[in-house]
Amino acid sequence: MKTLIKNATVVNEFKKFETDILIENEIIKKIDNDISATDCTVIEAGGKYLLPGAIDDQVHFREPGLTHKATIATESKAAIAGGITSFIEMPNTNPQTTTIDNLEAKFAIAARTSSANYSFMFGGTNDNLEEILRVDPKSCAGLKLFLGSSTGNMLVDNEKVLENIFSKTSLLISAHCEDETTIKNNLEKYKATYGDDIPVKYHPLIRSEEACYLSSSRAVALAEKTGARLHVFHLSTARETALFRNDIPLRDKKITAEVCIHHLWFCDDDYESKGTFIKWNPAVKTPTDRKGLWQALLDDRIDVIATDHAPHTLQEKQNNYTNAPSGGPLVQHAMVAMLEAYHQGKISLEKMVEKMSHNPAILFDIKGRGFIREGYFADLVLADLNRPQTVERNHLLYQCGWSPFEGTTFQSAITHTFVNGNLAYNNGEFSSYRNVKRLEFDR
Repeated sequence: MKTLIKNATVVNEFKKFETDILIENEIIKKIDNDISATDCTVIEAGGKYLLPGAIDDQVHFREPGLTHKATIATESKAAIAGGITSFIEMPNTNPQTTTIDNLEAKFAIAARTSSANYSFMFGGTNDNLEEILRVDPKSCAGLKLFLGSSTGNMLVDNEKVLENIFSKTSLLISAHCEDETTIKNNLEKYKATYGDDIPVKYHPLIRSEEACYLSSSRAVALAEKTGARLHVFHLSTARETALFRNDIPLRDKKITAEVCIHHLWFCDDDYESKGTFIKWNPAVKTPTDRKGLWQALLDDRIDVIATDHAPHTLQEKQNNYTNAPSGGPLVQHAMVAMLEAYHQGKISLEKMVEKMSHNPAILFDIKGRGFIREGYFADLVLADLNRPQTVERNHLLYQCGWSPFEGTTFQSAITHTFVNGNLAYNNGEFSSYRNVKRLEFDR
């Protein structure tokens, strides 16, 4: 299986340059200005940008147990259509991924059905430390701790347990940080006035800046105390960004941070038009918070852009405030949303690639991915930056069938996605051949 991509504008490792790329089987065989090869498929990519496939370090694909919302098969297909070639999925499924057996069961499902490369987070609870210590860091992305409750409640709220986990595990710890007591007190205050039908505009006041900062600052302090490797998921406030540093290279950081597409795109002004469709945990907050997140992303206090893709059915999302679950689908449009930010002058292509491809690979020690390099797996994406598309419901690939971006026109489109050298997605068509792999970690 040989493919020659001709005349692409490559964006990789802080450079933009026109070149040819030869793929042989699963690997990038050669990068050069004028490659000639026989017995291969040729793709003329003049005028298009070739990017390393995005690595999404936080998705919820809902399988097993919640497959009325989504499956690994459906959501990974949407992911490759959006330029995401590898994903790390979260443990709040049913059953929860809190035993080795349940972890391996999810790997088995992905091996059978995924369209993208895959790994999973192991879930921490108040009483599974022994099982956590059995997890092999070389074969699992890391440990997920919910320090605030969310969908599929896995709240870890015992301080002694937390310190034990932070002190004893060698796994990378990823944390959802919101203070549960603060949220409960805020919720009770609004329920006293509105009952269950609280206006969704109050969501960022219930799951407030204070709730986020209290939890994330405690997690950072605990990581500093114990020496644990901590990655804080989905920052949503400008205040939290001060907890993270940018004066050392990513490879040397012990404490890192992620921001998600929705916190960069939406703000609390959008609740009026979008309602519960932009109800996430943590909440989309103020324009000032959004501006602060962008600033921290660009100055490298925030290391990674992800989606926190978390689909729920349309019926579920149309419930009143207290009954509408938090989360929404994003993988199909994450990369084009960031390309739109490029068109708007908010971010360079080089910085976008760094945060969506290079840095996840570095941060999680992923072998052979995240860069366009000879000898690396050919996880590649061709993007046309001058092909406008409007997000319409009938073009969505998510099983849940809706998107918070419906009605949005993006200036760019993903035209081709290669996964391990296989042209898995080509202008709306999917290959019947799957060649995907379990991610390996160089730890």
